[in-house]
Amino acid sequence: MVNKKTEENQKEACPKCGSLLSEIITTKSGRRLQRCSAGKWNKETKKVEGCNYIKWLPFEPQVLEEKCPKCGAPLLLNITRFGKRMKKCSTNSWDAKTRTASGCDYVEWIKGTSEELEEKCPKCGSQLLMVTTASGKKLKKCSTNKWDSKNRVAVGCDYIEWL
Repeated sequence: MVNKKTEENQKEACPKCGSLLSEIITTKSGRRLQRCSAGKWNKETKKVEGCNYIKWLPFEPQVLEEKCPKCGAPLLLNITRFGKRMKKCSTNSWDAKTRTASGCDYVEWIKGTSEELEEKCPKCGSQLLMVTTASGKKLKKCSTNKWDSKNRVAVGCDYIEWL
């Protein structure tokens, strides 16, 4: 409760226009931000009207109830600056001055999941898959849809339905 009061008392001004920043908003991916109160998001034009300043807040790692398989310490849920999610050992630390890591080096990247559906693809008649991305978005796609990493191109049926 102390953190909420200190955040409320510290009303920051927008560095662009001087207006107050809005309350903290959490995105679907878990990142937090504050917008300038003089700017409004227009859903129709998909642009900001007024001041477009956004202050991205750092992600605070969350302690998970899982234990590290290497050393037994609690695991942390962390998000990289690029939005990738991972579980890492709480004893792991990084010294920016010496550019060295210390502690346990366990890291598990959180990836999406896929499961077969009892539906057929409307384009080719193959089995459909329900895919959940690492950020939680869901889509149905054809099971013949694959990625050719050598040629860097999608192959197979191109049916995709975002949910």
